[in-house]
Amino acid sequence: MVQSLYMNMQKEMDTAHYTLFGLIIVLLVAGGIAWHFLDQKLTRAESRISELEHVLATTTESLTSVTGEREQLQGELSIERARNEEFEDQIEDIADTVGVLDKLSKTDEELLQKYSKVYFLNEHYIPDSLSNIDKEWLYNEDLEKQIHKKVEPFLEDMLEEALDDGVKIWIVSAYRSWGEQANLKSAYTVTYGSGANTFSADQGYSEHQLGTAVDFTTEGLGGGLNGFGNTEAFEWLVDNAYKYGFVLSYDENNQYYIYEPWHWRFVGEDLARDLRRADAHFYDWEQRKIDEYLISIFD
Repeated sequence: MVQSLYMNMQKEMDTAHYTLFGLIIVLLVAGGIAWHFLDQKLTRAESRISELEHVLATTTESLTSVTGEREQLQGELSIERARNEEFEDQIEDIADTVGVLDKLSKTDEELLQKYSKVYFLNEHYIPDSLSNIDKEWLYNEDLEKQIHKKVEPFLEDMLEEALDDGVKIWIVSAYRSWGEQANLKSAYTVTYGSGANTFSADQGYSEHQLGTAVDFTTEGLGGGLNGFGNTEAFEWLVDNAYKYGFVLSYDENNQYYIYEPWHWRFVGEDLARDLRRADAHFYDWEQRKIDEYLISIFD
């Protein structure tokens, strides 16, 4: 019986061994199959990685090339922009020059010339345009007076400002034609002889013929000129006339005529301002320097 029991146990153990062996075989086969598939996946993954690395390398190379081309194009674009800006500046300079030349061609070059025994005005000269001065500003309203049309607004603004300050300034003389100046000088010569040359210009040498010069009077002078330099009106003009483009032509130290505090000439706001800053008079400066202001005389 014992032997029989032993044999049964031996059979069970053999069966367990076969079962375990079979299980090991199955596991080994399954493991091999799994490893095979895993190896294939790893191979495919490595292949894919290799492809991606190649694509990345190619893309990087292309990007480097594109970046280089972009930088080159940016450089070329910057050069072209600089050229265009330079060209635009040249065009603008040309346009400005053309504008200046056009403006100068339309501006009477005589307006800033030094007359008064220095520069002769043609006997056929007539200002571009003349305008009748409003009677409000004339001492004698019955006598018509004219002024250069473009000077008129500056003149009226100045006289209105003076009136606002309580200072009355009237005009007794403005534009004179060649003939009027000749007749006036003849009359003075008859009365004063050669002495007339100290205060009256020959025809062709008078600022009045430009239509930009005026003679003023004020209260207490009866419409006359003598004594004007001692009036409040004169002091007001000394302090303010330059703001409106007017300057005193014949100061006390001028070399052409007697001191004429009543005689003021329009030269434009820029020139009048700069003369004041320099503490100079119109006839103190060279003609070439004065001519630079012609372009802005009516600005």
